[in-house]
Formats: sequence, structure tokens, C-alpha cells
Amino acid sequence: MSTWSVAIKQFEGYLQLEKSLSANSVQAYVRDVHKLRQYLELEKLSASPQQVTTRLLRDFLAWLGGLGLEATSQARTLSGIKAFYHFLIMEDLLTLDPTDTLEAPKTGRKLPDTLSYPEIEQVLAALDLSTPEGTRNRAILEVLYSSGLRVSELTGLRLSNLYADQGFVRVTGKGNKERLVPIGRDALKHLGFYLQGIRAHLDIKPGHEDTVFLNKRGTGLSRVMIFHIIKAAAATAGIRKSISPHTFRHSFATHLIEGGADLRAVQEMLGHESITTTEIYTHLDRDYLRQIITDFHPRS
Repeated sequence: MSTWSVAIKQFEGYLQLEKSLSANSVQAYVRDVHKLRQYLELEKLSASPQQVTTRLLRDFLAWLGGLGLEATSQARTLSGIKAFYHFLIMEDLLTLDPTDTLEAPKTGRKLPDTLSYPEIEQVLAALDLSTPEGTRNRAILEVLYSSGLRVSELTGLRLSNLYADQGFVRVTGKGNKERLVPIGRDALKHLGFYLQGIRAHLDIKPGHEDTVFLNKRGTGLSRVMIFHIIKAAAATAGIRKSISPHTFRHSFATHLIEGGADLRAVQEMLGHESITTTEIYTHLDRDYLRQIITDFHPRS
């Protein structure tokens, strides 16, 4: 039976050499399989790739949903897992495909969950600033809400891309596209507390010298770790909604548009390719807008 390391390495070689996929696509597929491996490790399940069952994979998808991963992201991950098991079957390393009867979560467009501004403040206030982790986590959540970053953009944030004097951060989004995003005063303040009071005293491992957010071992934080930080803060704050890093991004956009921000400007800050993606946020307060028309329009 193949170990995970061997099977993933073989899968990566197959994607590169036989499928001739781009480096980004290969990394995405491999990352999907690593998520499954990480789940098994966290749940202390000692199953080789060949021992993974359909039921175990259903539990894995439920776990992803519990972390706050959206249906589209769950479907994308399942696609990578299916490709991995198709490869194992093709290489005669497996006879039965455990992904055969698995269906991707429904990805129909829905209005995103958001937090009100008081709820945002509740979550932020729940963090214990007397601890190094609490100081770091406050900076993480402040940056997420202040700049509307995706979780991958946050974990990939670099010191060399912080322009505190100008009040901007440079982020690398989907398709390796870069954009400048404003960052608020409170976020910069808490980022400064973390950088000077916590990060400056870490034993930073080689290769992570330019990474903004680090764990106590001096290496970068994973996406899953950001999910856990947010879940724990929400639970401490008594927030009953199911929230994730994306909730802060949705709240950022919603609060901007409710405050009268230009839709094109919000599109630019979020890094949306199409304005129609951003327009979903204009539907969040339809009843309020309808009431404004009823109350104030001369021809209502």
C-alpha cells in the first residue's frame, strides 16, 4: 500500500508530465489531497490512501463545511480528490473508487452571511490581548475586516507589501493578480502591536522572513488555522452564526455598500473579475432600499 507522501508525489508527477497542467493547477490539485491528509491527521485516523472509504470522505466534506468552507470551495476540493482516486485506479493501485457515489455540494448562488458592525466588535473584543496569540489574532481579524482579504491573501501577506505610511497593502489574489487595498487605522494599530511586540521576538524559520502572520514556531499560518482562530473567537463572543474568514470579507463589502460606497470601487478592492460578482452585495438590503423609494420617491 502506498503512503500518502509517495502517492501524492506520484500524483503530482502524473499531473505535470502526463496531463501537462500548469504549475498553479498542479498545486491546486495537490493541495486538495493534502486537505484530506490533514483531516485524517487531525482526527487521528490512520488510513492509507487505499483505506479511505466513501463514508470517511463524506465525513471529510462535512468537516470542510463545519470549518465554514463555501459549497464552491468544497466542490473544488472534491474535484481534486476525485482526480487523485482516478489516478490511483488508473495506476492499478486501487480497484474500487471511493469517490464514485460522492456528489459535490450544491453551489447555487446565495446571499452571503454577514456580521453586523456590533457583532464584528463583539468578536474582536473576545480576543485576549494579554497573550501573544490573542495579539496576533486581533491583528488578523482587523486586517480581514479592514481590507476584505480572502484567507489565501491573508496567509500570503508579505511585510514587503505593507505600505503603512500610505495606508495600503499589496495583495496577490486569484490568477496571481496584484492589487492595492486600503487598510484602516485600527487594523494598522493592531498590526503594529503584533509586528513589534510579538513577531519581532519569534525565532523565524528560513523562508518565512517576509511572511506577516506566523505561528509560535516561526512558520506561516495555514488556512485551516485561520478558520479555527475565527471559530474560537466567535464561540467566545457568543455569536451563533456559522462564520468563516469569508464572513469578514462579505461583511467588509456589505458595510461599504450600505454606507454608500461606489460598486466599482468595492469591486476593485475585492479583486472581483466581474462587476456581477460584486452586485450580489447590493441585494442584501433590498427591503431597506424599497422602503426608501416608497417613502421619498415622488412617483412611488
